[in-house]
Amino acid sequence: MVDTSSFGIKLDRPGTTSLRTAFYSVWFVDLVATVLFFVVPYATELNPVTVFLHDLFGLAGVVLAALLYASFVILIGHVLSRPFDIAFLVSVVVLYAVFASNNVVLLVSREPLLAPIIS
Repeated sequence: MVDTSSFGIKLDRPGTTSLRTAFYSVWFVDLVATVLFFVVPYATELNPVTVFLHDLFGLAGVVLAALLYASFVILIGHVLSRPFDIAFLVSVVVLYAVFASNNVVLLVSREPLLAPIIS
């Protein structure tokens, strides 16, 4: 589907609707888990950009960092042509799913998902 913005630029939405929904879903789960990293005493966020923005703006900085990451992914998806945009979005969804799963497991069990494998 090609949309025309108010600036007259044609935007080609990357992937399918279900793929974009999957991206937004795992992105949101990761966002919530990351916000919780700054609230619970036993978990630590490792991303230096997120930590920097948190130090500047508090929890709003964490949300700002997440919005910047999502915007970056969406921008790349708009720039890439098919089928590269679909492959890129699928890889981002898979990576976000792994990261979000690890974050949720860490918050619930206080142990990262990959700890038994690494130790």
